Amino acid sequence: MEERLKKIKLLILDVDGVLTDGRIIFDSNGVESKFFNVKDGHGIKMLQRSGIEVGIISGRESQVVYNRAVELGIGQVYQKSLDKLVPYRQMLEATGLCDEQVAFMGDDVIDIPLLKRVGFAAAPADAVQEVLPFAHFVARNRGGWGAVRELCDLILKAQGSWESVTSRYYV
Repeated sequence: MEERLKKIKLLILDVDGVLTDGRIIFDSNGVESKFFNVKDGHGIKMLQRSGIEVGIISGRESQVVYNRAVELGIGQVYQKSLDKLVPYRQMLEATGLCDEQVAFMGDDVIDIPLLKRVGFAAAPADAVQEVLPFAHFVARNRGGWGAVRELCDLILKAQGSWESVTSRYYV
């Protein structure tokens, strides 16, 4: 697992069930809300500071996702992607990376083709059972409750970047 993690240059994340707990809330005016975990966001920022790019590929489209991506400085955001391999290929082309340099966290059957393709496949603790055989790593936490942070920390530690990225907090 550590050898796979050392090669990672790009982390791609699903949204609903990974960056969120999977709930979609609509108010009486039809305004959508999602809950994101601040620890996941901080993990993403630490990865970015270490030089690892982060992208999003989601099956749904939501302005809330665009807003969160902008807040986190995530430039590559693909939504309404029912075939996630299509934007994945575009991301590889844009970055010049190959499969073994990419990690992906997904939680449902729509994510299986991408989980099978990337160099490091991950899933939150509450991913559907069909996903688990394709994951190199299953987080202890559920989607939207720190699963992404676990993966970010794992990558940073495997690549020897943890101390340099977190040193400012121990001063």
